[in-house]
Amino acid sequence: MNTWSPTLITRVMLAVAVVLSAFPLYWMLVIASRDNADAVAVPPPLLPGGNLGENIQAVLNNEDAHFLLGLTNSFVVASIVTVSVVVISTLAGFSFAALRFRGRNVLLVAVLLTMAVPLQQMGVVPLYRLMVALGWTGTLKAVILPFLLNGFGVFLMTQYTRQAVPAELVEAARVDGAATLRIWWNVVLPAVRPGMAVLGINTFMLMWNDFMWPLIVLTPDNPTVQIAITSLNARYSTNYTLIFAGTALSIIPLVAVFVAFGRQIVGGLMEGAVKA
Repeated sequence: MNTWSPTLITRVMLAVAVVLSAFPLYWMLVIASRDNADAVAVPPPLLPGGNLGENIQAVLNNEDAHFLLGLTNSFVVASIVTVSVVVISTLAGFSFAALRFRGRNVLLVAVLLTMAVPLQQMGVVPLYRLMVALGWTGTLKAVILPFLLNGFGVFLMTQYTRQAVPAELVEAARVDGAATLRIWWNVVLPAVRPGMAVLGINTFMLMWNDFMWPLIVLTPDNPTVQIAITSLNARYSTNYTLIFAGTALSIIPLVAVFVAFGRQIVGGLMEGAVKA
C-alpha cells in the first residue's frame, strides 16, 4: 500500500488556504461585535469588540426586518424543498440507474437539458404570472412549490446509484421476491446515503441563500432571512454592524446542517477510498 507524506510546501499551502477561507467569517464576527464607526474606520479593527450581544438584540428587535420570521420562513422553505428534492431525486436516480423501461434514455436526456437552461432567470416572468393567477404571491407556497424537484439532483443520484449499487445486487433482491419499493428502501438507500447527504446540504444552502425569487414573490412583512437582512439597512445610510450581526445569525442553521450531515459525506469518501 503506497503512502504519501505531505511536504512542507503542501502544509504551508493548506494552512494559507484555511486562513483565506476562514478570514471572511472572522471579519464578519469582528464587525458584528463593534459599532458602525469601527466598521468604516481606517485602518480597520482586527479584534472583536464587545457589542455583539447588543447588535444581535438590535437585529431581533428591528421592526422593519422581521428577522425571526425570516429565519423561520427560510428554515421551513429550505427544509421542505431539501426533503422533496432528495427523496424524488433518489427515486428517479434509482429508476434511471437500475430499472429498464421504454424511453428511459430520452427522459434522462430531457432531465439533462433542463440543467442547460437557467429556468429561474428565463422563466421568472411566466412563473410570476402563474403565482399571481394561483393567488400565491406573498405566501411561502410560491417559494416552495417551483423548486420541489431539480434536474441536477436527478442526474447526481443517477450517477451515484450506478456507482454505489451493483446491478447484481438489485437482481439478487428481485430474485428473493423483493418489490421495487422495497429494493429502493432496503438496498438502495443505505448505499447512497453519502450522495443524499451531499445533495441535501447543497439544496439546503441554495434555498437558504436564495434572494431573487423570494424578493419577487414575497412581501416585506413575510420575508425569508436574506430579505430580512437587506431590511436592516437604515433609510439613508448602511448599518454594517446590524447587517453583519444578522448574517452571523443566518449562518448558524447552515453550520448545524453541515455538522449533522457532514459525517455522511466524510464516511462516503472514506468508504470509496477503501474500495479503491
